Amino acid sequence: MKRIRRLAVAGILCGLGLTGAGSALAQSAAPASGAGTYPDRPIRIVIGFAAGGGTDAVLRSIAGKLSESLGVSVIVDNKPGANGNIANDIVAKAPPDGYTLVYNTSSMVLSPYLYSKLTYNYETDLTPIALTANIPLALVVPLTMPVNNMAEFVAYMKQNPDKVNYASAGTGNVTHLATIQMLMSTGTKAIHVPYRSEAPALTDVMGGQVQFYLGTANALIPLIRQGRVRPLAVGSLKRMEQLPDVPTISETILPGVEFGAWSGFMAPAKTPPEIIAKLNAEINKALADPALRAKIMSTGAEVRGSSVDQYAKFLKSESRRWGDAVKAADLKPE
Repeated sequence: MKRIRRLAVAGILCGLGLTGAGSALAQSAAPASGAGTYPDRPIRIVIGFAAGGGTDAVLRSIAGKLSESLGVSVIVDNKPGANGNIANDIVAKAPPDGYTLVYNTSSMVLSPYLYSKLTYNYETDLTPIALTANIPLALVVPLTMPVNNMAEFVAYMKQNPDKVNYASAGTGNVTHLATIQMLMSTGTKAIHVPYRSEAPALTDVMGGQVQFYLGTANALIPLIRQGRVRPLAVGSLKRMEQLPDVPTISETILPGVEFGAWSGFMAPAKTPPEIIAKLNAEINKALADPALRAKIMSTGAEVRGSSVDQYAKFLKSESRRWGDAVKAADLKPE
């Protein structure tokens, strides 16, 4: 069994004490003097998901702080569709001048394994700026499921191979691939039931039509607090402030393993390094603001932060990780 790589690359986590890395904010590159008068006009940030979601809320909070510190308008442009690939393609083809950025998610590193005809290559057409946030996944079961903790869950799964159904927010979605990794690492099997989005998956988990779901914590926290599903564990490396009584997957069955949906900023390739450095410094400064951190945490997300190089290494690590999961799930590119 392949050892699952941590979602968090050592050194990129900040503020949460997750890997003893201290604060990546302090390591972020300082803006070079060559940045000149940049920026001197509005900056457009394209996001591949609809307004109102958790990732969009995080971006808008950061964009507001960037607008204040940079002294220009920072416009959020929602271009949903194709698992974020529409937005990614727009920015990949934009002028490399720092005025069009993409707020990408973990779906970016999944797409090359899931789509055979992408119109961009994120490794050559885009360049990383900074990692910003992570939304941990959480494992929940219906109230009728006869398990109360992770040890009981794994034992039940081994006693009922291929008899237990699990939900995902779509084939190839991080909720699907993270579950594949969890099953592989525990030597258990289950039947995949994909949904078109997270909402119908949640409905069927509550109704007992599926027996478990490893979904985004921000969507599950309200249901957990209302007592409509039973939480077994969260995918963060440390217990979530919002769910202090729920243990982590890492402390129960898979030491050092983290499951989450992360996000960050990227720019068109060939954007001048001094502009990338200035953006990195401003983003990390925004993430260090106590009010902004509290706002992001209130959405169920964790605040991150990184240098440019740390984010580049993180992207490569995540690409390998999820590539292994796609192969294990035997998914073929569409």
